[in-house]
Amino acid sequence: MWDGEAARAALPTVLEGFGVTLVATVLAFVVAMVLGLALALVQRAGPPWLALPVRGAAGFVRSTPLLVQLFAAWVLVPGLDAPTLGVLVLGVHYATYLSEVYRTGIDAVPKGQWEACTALSLPRRRVWRAVVLPQAVRNVLPPLGNYAVSMFKETPLLSVITVHEMVHEANTFGSTHFAYLESFTLAAVVFLLASWPTSVLIRRLEARLAH
Repeated sequence: MWDGEAARAALPTVLEGFGVTLVATVLAFVVAMVLGLALALVQRAGPPWLALPVRGAAGFVRSTPLLVQLFAAWVLVPGLDAPTLGVLVLGVHYATYLSEVYRTGIDAVPKGQWEACTALSLPRRRVWRAVVLPQAVRNVLPPLGNYAVSMFKETPLLSVITVHEMVHEANTFGSTHFAYLESFTLAAVVFLLASWPTSVLIRRLEARLAH
């Protein structure tokens, strides 16, 4: 049966864990966006001797579970604290997906834009910085938002390397006070309240950009 007193007692603990979850998501997504763009540029415009191994490494990361990567990093990099390690692993994992999103956006830039840049003899760096990337990023904003929401919902996996995110805190409170129903329900509600409005905004942005 639902215990209101236990729920009220669990709420501060769950919200404290939510703070850790939110910070981890934001930092990891920044890592994913920057590294993902770098991976996309290397694969799209880099020399073959570099692009091929980068493409293979990215494919390997995408093909292995995030949980396995967290365990492997926890064993192989023992000197790094758990929150930093979790952010880096989560960021690198999602960077391999975002690189494909960026590549799709780059490929969607009209061919005429490339031809115009060639006709104007613009430097290669300026073509990418001033013409291609602004259009590509605009094209991929909705998919980037969707991956941000997905990353947010995968942060509970960080608990396996002792990061005290929201689900970890809910589980700890539940085991201490024998109130799993209340603590996990609150965690689920917080996840819903945080992710659902974001998903709605992403759909609206996608509809606006489609026009």
